[in-house]
Amino acid sequence: MTTVLNVERTDGYAVVTINNPPMNVISNQVFKELDKVFGELGTDPEVNAVIVTGQGDKVFAAGADIKEFPQLIGQGGLKEKFLETHAILNRIDRFEKPVIAMLNGLTFGGGCEVTLCCDIRIAEEHAQIGLPEITLGLFPGGGGTQRLPRLVGEAKAKELMFTGEAITAAEAERIGMVNKVTSSGEGMEAARKMAKRIARFSLPALSRIKKAVDEGLELPLERGTELEAGLFEEVFQTEDVQEGVKAFIEKRRPAFQNK
Repeated sequence: MTTVLNVERTDGYAVVTINNPPMNVISNQVFKELDKVFGELGTDPEVNAVIVTGQGDKVFAAGADIKEFPQLIGQGGLKEKFLETHAILNRIDRFEKPVIAMLNGLTFGGGCEVTLCCDIRIAEEHAQIGLPEITLGLFPGGGGTQRLPRLVGEAKAKELMFTGEAITAAEAERIGMVNKVTSSGEGMEAARKMAKRIARFSLPALSRIKKAVDEGLELPLERGTELEAGLFEEVFQTEDVQEGVKAFIEKRRPAFQNK
């Protein structure tokens, strides 16, 4: 049972909603429940894609729970504790199914770092996105210094982290931080439409696309294409590719079994 996350399963995908009012802060409890929920969804044969969003229409997640910080000040030996948080975020990043973040409002700090772990980001036009940790004498410690430069480039990422300034959804789309901007109130419809389409396809193929892209980006091109070739060989051994090819020849929609 979860207390700060709501989970809905429908049409082959799941919607995970952060429900930690009033600002959906990413507390230790939120992290624990994200870990639990993604563990369960990873083995759920009825779920091929996941949407992550925030409760309400104003906030995705307004950063970490600052009330938990005073107990950390001056302490030594915190690296292992922080690595536990990274392990949870890495689980989302490496999740074997496509993950869509729907930014329905303020997306700051730790909330922003959660979205950076997702494969696709859709933002409503009123969303504000930023990493304001520098204003507290801190810096993004949930993978932001590593994932954001890989997404938008070194210079822009440093600017956002050095200044702590938030950007609009439109600016985030311009720099490649989000994939799509919708009118306010229409983001979930767009996310559901995308998730439903993705969920129709073969999970073995979807998971190998994700693996090929994520791991290939860290490799020289030649080694990346070698990785792709090995995964392509694997997918040709699945039942789904047999069904997909047969359905194409028979001019019908394939009924993938995710095997």
